[in-house]
Formats: sequence, structure tokens, C-alpha cells
Amino acid sequence: MFPRTFLSLHVIPDTLNDVEIRALWGPYHHFQYFLFFFTLKIALNDFDPIEIHKRKLLLWFSHLPQEEKQFGGFFSPETMHVDPLILETDAEERAGLLGSPFQTQTHCNRSVTVEQLFQHTDTWSDGRGLNVLIYGAVGTGKSTVVRKLVLDWCAGTTLSHFQLLIPFSCEDLSQLSKVTSLRDLVSRKYLHLKKHPLLSGEGKQAKDVLFLFNGMEKMQLDFRIGASELCSDPNEGLPPSVVVVNLLRKYLLPEASILITTRLSALNCIPQKYVTRYAQIRGFNDPSRQRAYFTSRLLKQSDTAHNQEAQDLVELLYLNLQRESQLAAACFLPSYCWLTCATLHFLRFTNTKAPIRTLTGIYTSFLRLNFGGEVLGTGAGTDMPIQEHQSSLMLYVVRTVGKLAFEGVTYKRTSFSEAELEQWIGGKTKTDEELHQLAMFRTDVLDFFLAPSIESGKSISQDLRENNEKQYVFAVPAMQEYLAALYVVLGENKSALEKLTKKVSVAIGQASEDVNALVNIFSKLIPLRIFAVFNLLKLFPKLYEKISSLNKGSIARTMAAELFHTEDSYNEDVLDQVEQNLVGVHGPQQQQYSERQPFELYPIFMGGLLHYGNRVLLQQLGCSIQSTTVAQITHAIRKYLVRELNKPQPPEELMDLLVLLYEFQNPRLTAEVVTSIRAIRLTNIRMTSLKCFILSSVLSCTPASYYLEELDLSSCLLNNDTLQMLCPAFRHTYNLNLQFNTLGPEFCSLLRDLLLDPRSVIRSLKLCDNPLMESGVQILVEALPENQSLTNLSLMHTGLGDEGVLDLAKRLQQHRRLQELNVAYNNIGDDAALLLVDACREHPSIQTVHLYLNPLSKVAKQSLYARGVPRSHSGQRVKVLASVTEGTDLSENWRPILNVIRENSSSWDQQHVIQQLKVFLEDLEWGRQQQQSLWKRLHFRRVEKGVRKILKMYRNNLPPSKK
Repeated sequence: MFPRTFLSLHVIPDTLNDVEIRALWGPYHHFQYFLFFFTLKIALNDFDPIEIHKRKLLLWFSHLPQEEKQFGGFFSPETMHVDPLILETDAEERAGLLGSPFQTQTHCNRSVTVEQLFQHTDTWSDGRGLNVLIYGAVGTGKSTVVRKLVLDWCAGTTLSHFQLLIPFSCEDLSQLSKVTSLRDLVSRKYLHLKKHPLLSGEGKQAKDVLFLFNGMEKMQLDFRIGASELCSDPNEGLPPSVVVVNLLRKYLLPEASILITTRLSALNCIPQKYVTRYAQIRGFNDPSRQRAYFTSRLLKQSDTAHNQEAQDLVELLYLNLQRESQLAAACFLPSYCWLTCATLHFLRFTNTKAPIRTLTGIYTSFLRLNFGGEVLGTGAGTDMPIQEHQSSLMLYVVRTVGKLAFEGVTYKRTSFSEAELEQWIGGKTKTDEELHQLAMFRTDVLDFFLAPSIESGKSISQDLRENNEKQYVFAVPAMQEYLAALYVVLGENKSALEKLTKKVSVAIGQASEDVNALVNIFSKLIPLRIFAVFNLLKLFPKLYEKISSLNKGSIARTMAAELFHTEDSYNEDVLDQVEQNLVGVHGPQQQQYSERQPFELYPIFMGGLLHYGNRVLLQQLGCSIQSTTVAQITHAIRKYLVRELNKPQPPEELMDLLVLLYEFQNPRLTAEVVTSIRAIRLTNIRMTSLKCFILSSVLSCTPASYYLEELDLSSCLLNNDTLQMLCPAFRHTYNLNLQFNTLGPEFCSLLRDLLLDPRSVIRSLKLCDNPLMESGVQILVEALPENQSLTNLSLMHTGLGDEGVLDLAKRLQQHRRLQELNVAYNNIGDDAALLLVDACREHPSIQTVHLYLNPLSKVAKQSLYARGVPRSHSGQRVKVLASVTEGTDLSENWRPILNVIRENSSSWDQQHVIQQLKVFLEDLEWGRQQQQSLWKRLHFRRVEKGVRKILKMYRNNLPPSKK
């Protein structure tokens, strides 16, 4: 079909135009011409270096970091980007102290985009490209802006007047030690651009080229003529820093434009005469940008099942931001918006299909995203290799801000004065190098962690309030606890004795081989007393190891003590505290029983930092946690946790323990601790999907032979999704309490499958106050014929009705182990109740049936008591609890019946209960009149008094009294 000449695409010149194609095409039809031309264009694009370059850049810059992938793959670069505020600055603004990213002052009239920074201005020099420098503090969004810029250029939506965009990482360039030319530097990373004509330096072709250097602070640039020779040949080999300097000087490819990003402290490293325009990234300056970010992260990227929950979450966040809360101040930095979304995604949208995530892992990933590869220069001369005069920025953060955080946790403080910041951060600085590091740190990093306090008055001493001294707090409260935990686990809080013994031990250890060699040679010639000195020196490292192990035990004791503070027992569990710090508290706040600031995340972070995955990330940040340290702390913490668990723990503290064990991600330790627990009672804990996942994960670490005596999840706001997560945990319990969870009929299918599971050992199942209804019970009782473990079934106030009870009565004979059945408060009539008791009387093992609070007549009650007596001597009596009386006598179970009614006063229908209490009074009065004994009549009076007290409580809507 096509001419042979055109089939050999390698012989076609790139400049072939439509006229030449028509001339060569000759007699072929018009339609065939267009078809061939379209195919030819596609083929030529496959060989176009710039098109190849765009495709590869699009592939590289679209790659999501591991920190993004952990959220289930919902996020994409196209949907999650929100432009931060970019302000063009002049010399006067740069001459003074650069503004903090937390300041609210903005200049909207000077807000610009990156594309606008490359537009022609009055200062534009014909024939010379622009040098644009964008600067900002850590976390303001420099790397994100660069990434979006490259992707948009590849898509042709921005900076389209540049044919070629060549991005470089200055961190990569700083690692190169060999001399190289500009063209080799480009082809080293972009082989497809090797010998591209735009980089030849001929004519003015370079005007269509834009170089992008990200993170200029990582390179040591020297603009002195004596240090960086002049060069205009792109083929001449030079050190990479000299190549960059000549590009900025406009000696090398003067027509090319350059975009540079750098931190605040490195702003003056490039002389002003080599920069055409300056711009500062100021992050998200108003709640609308923050809301747009939260919407793109939480709402647009959430699955359909959680869309409404995500929308409500965004609204709560926005309300909290509008209050000018501390969170609003922190979220001026896009990085903290990321942390907020990541934390909320973890708290609200955890499921069994997503990768395993921990709160400690999120905070560690957050720091790796912002400080990975970041270094802190010492101000050394440029003649030294850059690796020799730079140290880990994160390690410097731990030793300064982490120390401040640790002191705050130790003395239960969250706010600090300027004088205290001066004392703890750089207070002992002496040398010029340390002063240089401190200046860089304060300029670039300090505002990332600390912000002026907005919620003044909390945890602030009276003296500071009177002096109106400005207070600073951590941008998010949990960051203080994380850094304090990292400070401790890294061993930075050593005592003077530990520091001394470590130094001496290292010195002796390094010389131990030489000492041993000398001792072996001269042992026969050296006097005994001198020889003993050598042995003492050899033992010194063992002394340090002993002191060090004691320190690890101290860390373990601290973790246990902080986790089980008595004064924190009535606080909400730690995960709810984290969520409230982010979305705020809406409605009445819970009463606080302690004036001290709780730091319950602190021990949990310490445990999480020992996990191998977090230690790997920290190693990349220059913070090393030794495996021996992990082993010693883990060995010590087990006995302290087991000892504390032998004491009764409130549900909130027990939930915090489960979170700690989950953060550890250490199955062996978890199994050793959990097997010492006989019951887990989490009453009134708001069991979110995350908490259910944690509970199930922790119990899955235990051996198959381990079973809980009781798992109490009453009043935990469970639903069908969370129950599916808990099914593995249900298989580890004998007594399961699911009362007061508003579980509907759809839940019964899941519970039926659980009872049919051969691994299930559930003996007691309490489903009181769940609207199971007749349809739900019909599904549930399908499991009775095959279940071999259930002995106690409570269906009180589940909406059974007569039909549900009749279906239950038919199935009872197929289950031979049931001993107690509770169907109280189910609107059961006389006939259905009588049939149920008849079925129970024929059952070989049922001993007790609960039928109180049902609309039964007096005649039916009398008949029920009579039918409870077995028909034959071989049968057993069935105890029927229909009222506080049994005929003319008091019921043996009148006290448990009244206790149940009292405890449920806030959830049951008051009118119905009041009516039933009046029936109880009638029964008591009739029974008292039948008694001849004064003692029995007084006993009836006593029970009547208890019933009247509960009746008064219901009528006055009073809280239940404790007995």
C-alpha cells in the first residue's frame, strides 16, 4: 500500500513537510495520503528526542513515593495538588529577616505563578535567559511545585514556549566528584538528549531550554573567579559546581533560562546580580486552600462506600480551621496538611485490604518526606568534600527540638517561652561552626516544628501570663511526643555517667586488641599488681554494657508508667485524643479528671520506633537505633506490661495497651503480653475500623490454644464492617458481649457464620438492645443445629415479637447444650411465652428463661411458673423469670432483674418500663397480702421500695444510681 521509500523510516528527514510528502506520494488517493501522514507522524514522534524526554519525565515524576502508596493507591499527582501561595519579593524584603511561614500577612496583589515568573519584563535583556530563584522554608512545598511544573510541561499546559526542560537534583550533582562537561552531565541522566542541537551552544538555540536545579542549598557554589574558572563551551569538562556557576553567570549557554529552588538560609549563596527574579513560597495562607487540599485528599480520593464519611470529615476539619485553631496555624505548611490527611485516613479508613500502617510509621514517613537527604552544613570551606562538612539535619533536630520536647513531656508542659527556646536550642553553642549550624537551623527548620501559641492559657504558668511573654507550642501536639520518644530511644538523654563510660569504653575497646597482644607477650615479666590494672581496663567495657542495660530497663519502666498513669485513667483513649486534636471537639466536652497534660502517645511512639520498618527509615535520616537496644528494651518492657495488666484497668487504658502492642509490630512480644490477659473489657469505647483492626491483629498473634474468658464490646458503636474485622478476634473468646450496638438484621448472617465455624468456642453470646427483629433471629437460629459450644444466649430487647420467639422455640430441640435463654423485653404475648417455656421444659439442658418486661397477664405468669416444673422425675426444673415474684413468693432473681432495669434507664422506652414497673408493684402487693409471716411481708416491702425508687428515677429522667 505504501511506497517502498517511506517504509524505511530511518531515511526520512525530520524536516519533511506536507508539500514534500504530497510530491513523493504521487498518484495515491487523498484518503490514503492522510492515513499515511498520520502514521508517519506517530512513527517520527517515537524517534523525537524531546518526545522521548517528555514521556520519561512524565513516568519519573508521576511515580508516587512509598509514603503515598500506603494509603491504598487512592492518590494521584493530578488530583491531589493544590497550588501554594507564591510571592515575588524585592531586595528590601530579602534584606531583612525572612518571614515565618506561620505569619498570616500576605500580599495578594503580588501573588504569581511559576509561568508568570518567566514572562518578559522591563529588565529583560535581549538574548539572555532568565534566572529565577524560588525559596522557602522546609515544608512549604518547593519540591511539590517543581514536580507539578515538570508534569504540566510534559502535558503542554505550562511553559510551553520552552522546547526542552532539563531538571536536576542538586543532591545528585553534589555527589559527583569527576569533572564533566555540560552535555555529558545532561546525557549522564538523559541519554536520549546526547548531542541534542539545543545544547550545542551554536546560535541562539538555547533560548528554548529551561534548566531546573532543585535544592541548591545542597551544593557548594563559589562565584569567585579564582575558584570557578570561566567557561562557555558546553563540551569542556569541569566540576559540576563550576558548570552550574557558569550557567548562572551566563557564560555558558547565556540564552538558556534557569529555575532554582533553595532553602531560606541559602538565599544569599547566589549573588544578586545573577538572579533576575526572586519568589518565596509561603504555603497555604488561608483556610480555603487548606480545605481544597483536604478535599482532594480525603473526599475525591476516598472510595464510594466512605464518601459521606469523608465529606463529613472535611466539614469538621474546615470548622476547626475557621476557629483559628492551632491546627490552622500548622496547616500554613502543606506538609502538615499532608500529615493531617494521612493521620485521618489512618484513623477513619483503615481496612483489611490496605497495607499495614501504624501511627509511628506515619510520623516517621512524614519526617522522611521532609528531611530525607537533608543535611546541615558546618560552614567549612569549599575545598573540602561536601560529605565531610555536613551532618544529618534530622539528627540535629532530635538533639535540639527533641530535647525540648522531652523536657516538656517530663514536666507535663506543652508551651515554651522564647527564653526557654534559647536555653534548650543552641544554648551551649560555642564554636563558629556550631553558630553557623544554629543560624541555618533557626532560619530553615525551627518554624517547621514550633509555632506561636494560639490557644493561650493552657499549660502556661501564672508568671508567664502576667508578663505576657510570647509562648510557642509544637505545630501538632503529637509531634512533641514523637520527638521526645525519638530522643529517648536514640539514647540522647544519657546521664553524665553513661556518657563518660561510653567514651572510655569506646577508647578502650578500640585499643583492646593491642592491649591483649602486649599483655600476652609481657605477662610473665609484668608484676602481678600491674597486670591486675590491665585486667581492670579490659573489664571496663563490660561495666558500660551493664550501665547501658540498666538505662534500657529505665526506658521500659518509663513506657509502662506513662501508659498506665492513674490520673489519665478517665481520659478518652489515645486514638480518640489524636482525632480530637485534628478535627476539634464538637458539642459538650468530656470532664477532665486531671489538670496535668496527658502524654499517652509518648510511650506508644517509643514502642513504635523499635519496629524494624521505622528503624530503616530513621537510618536513612541519619538516626540509628541499634538492634541490641531494641532487644534490651523489648525484653524489659514485657515484664512491666504483664505486671500492670495484673491490676484492673479501665477500658480506655486497655485500648491504649492494644495500640502500643500494635505499634510494636512484634508478634512474639504481643503474644507473651496478651496471653497474660484473661478478659478484655472495652465497654463504651468508640470502636472505629482502626480499633477493630488493632484488636483483631493483636489477638491473631496469640497461639491457637489461647482463649479469652470474656470479650466485652458493649456500647461500642459497632457496625457490619467493623464486625467483619473482628471475626478473627471472636474466635479467641468464650464469652462475647455485643450489647447496645444498634446491630440490625443484616448482622445476623455474619454471626450465624461465626457460630457455624468449627473453630468457634463461644459459650455465652449477649445481643441485648440490638434491633435484630424477627428476620434477624430467624437467620441467627439457623446456626443452632450445628453449633456445639453455645450455652447462654441473651436476646433481651431485640424486637423478636411472637413470630421470632415461635421460630426460636422450634429450633431449640436441635441444639442440645443451651442452658440459659434471655428473651426479656421483646413484646411477647401469653401464647408465645407458654409455647417457649414448653419447648424449654422438653430441652435436656435449659435451666433458666428470662421473660420479664413482656406484656404477660397474671394468669399467664402463674401458668409459666407451673409449667417450669418438669413432667417427670427424670426431667429438671426450668426457672422462669417473668417478674420479681414467683406466684405468692419473691423471685430469687429479683435483684438482678431490678439491676438490669436500672442500668438501662437511659436507653429503654421509659413509658413501657414505667408500665411494667407498675405491674411489678401490683404483683408485689398481691403477693404480700398472701403472706402470713411478718418477716416475709417486710421483705416484700423492701423490694417494693426498690421498685418505687427505680420508678421515680424513670419519671424524673435521673441517671442510674450506683450500688
